[in-house]
Amino acid sequence: MRICMVSDFFYPSIGGVEEHVYNLSQMLLRQGHKVVVLTHAYGDCSGVRYITGGMKVYYLPIKVCYNQCILPTAVCNVPMLRAVLLRERIDVVHGHSAFSALAHEALMVGSLLGLKTVFTDHSLFGFADLSAALTNNLLEVNLSMVNHAICVSHIGKENTVLRARVAKHRVSVIPNAVDTALFTPDPQQRPSNGTINIVVASRLVYRKGIDLLAGIIPRFKNIPYVHFIIVGDGPKRDLLEEIREKTNMQDRVEMVGAVEHAQVRDHLVRGHIFVNTSLTEAYCMAIVEAAACGLQVVSTSVGGIPEVLPKSLILLAEPEIDAIYTGILVAIERHLRCSFKVNPPATAGTVNGHVPTEANGRGKRRRNKANKATPTPQLPQPVLDQKSHTKPVLCPYRCNELVETLYNWEDVALRTVKVYDRVLQERSFTTSELVYAVWQHGSWFLVFFVVAHFMMRLLEAWRPRSRVEPAQDMPRSPS
Repeated sequence: MRICMVSDFFYPSIGGVEEHVYNLSQMLLRQGHKVVVLTHAYGDCSGVRYITGGMKVYYLPIKVCYNQCILPTAVCNVPMLRAVLLRERIDVVHGHSAFSALAHEALMVGSLLGLKTVFTDHSLFGFADLSAALTNNLLEVNLSMVNHAICVSHIGKENTVLRARVAKHRVSVIPNAVDTALFTPDPQQRPSNGTINIVVASRLVYRKGIDLLAGIIPRFKNIPYVHFIIVGDGPKRDLLEEIREKTNMQDRVEMVGAVEHAQVRDHLVRGHIFVNTSLTEAYCMAIVEAAACGLQVVSTSVGGIPEVLPKSLILLAEPEIDAIYTGILVAIERHLRCSFKVNPPATAGTVNGHVPTEANGRGKRRRNKANKATPTPQLPQPVLDQKSHTKPVLCPYRCNELVETLYNWEDVALRTVKVYDRVLQERSFTTSELVYAVWQHGSWFLVFFVVAHFMMRLLEAWRPRSRVEPAQDMPRSPS
């Protein structure tokens, strides 16, 4: 099978979509499929490149418009996309991310060529603001020309079905995965002086709830053994640095900045607790990577996050400062009690691992008073409670094993291939069916579609498919 992955987001850019496209492509290559990646040029990185595993990447000479996305012209890149798809003799065009204009254009060109098309949606969108309305309208038009869609969570599927008005049977759920051989625990990297490290690894933007994080950090001002390690960069970094200065916590809040994905694990293994404050997430790879490294995870209960990890690996909280703060205190208490190798007593404010909105204020004040009175971590005496619903901290290596059984790229690739096999058995859309689908879902886009169609007809007359020289496949040694 010959597959073309298309997205505006790929290496050398770093992010969840980039990781998904790369790891899925590598696993498909190991299974014997031909995989080609299409993206735009990144500075000096342009032309055709070969990367790990013999993966062929086309860095097309297209200018970036905004936030690593090209200008959505719908017709200007048709000749180039047609040439690549025909040269590589592609069977399936697989686009990624609703934000990617290049993916939408490639899916349209693939449909006009009679190829099978698949789209993966990695994000959740609302319905109220103008940007979401425009994105939803564009997605609705493009999914009307796509054979099948994939979402990374069940809540993501519901969101896509509603905003794109696509039939449920045309949408599958295939989660992300993590390389547990790369994200392995290393407890020796944790501090041995009683310090508890809280790690945050995220883009520092509003959508990731950095404003909530800025409200949580000052609450640990009088708990000197709690340190923060913040990995990532973005427009909200200035806010965190300002909070750090105002609270005089320069030596306890480490701003690492942006790092390569291969280096993220080096910072995760230094921590005991991982905190995610996202306001919206379809899946959230960061919490899976943190759990694979053996950290306790405290996360907001938004989007598809509640269905990602079992309750033994995560504490869920409402996206509010009080609830997240209470969840972190619960994680700290679990960590302090885990040295006794016993089940800790029930902690107020949690129900089945979930921290409700109404955080227990009295319990919080008691903890604050206790922390002020004990500037260094004083482990409490073990207290056994048979009625406890609070589970002890799992061994970091046990956490890694659990994540490996839940999420691995081999399983994701096998499930994706099943989708490919399904769409290959379907007949291709006729031109009249495509015109009717576009007109029914977005008559405003019909003009661009008709122009693209006639451009394809002219290109076919000028240079027929039979005259397009096929690209040479790079020989690969058997895995």
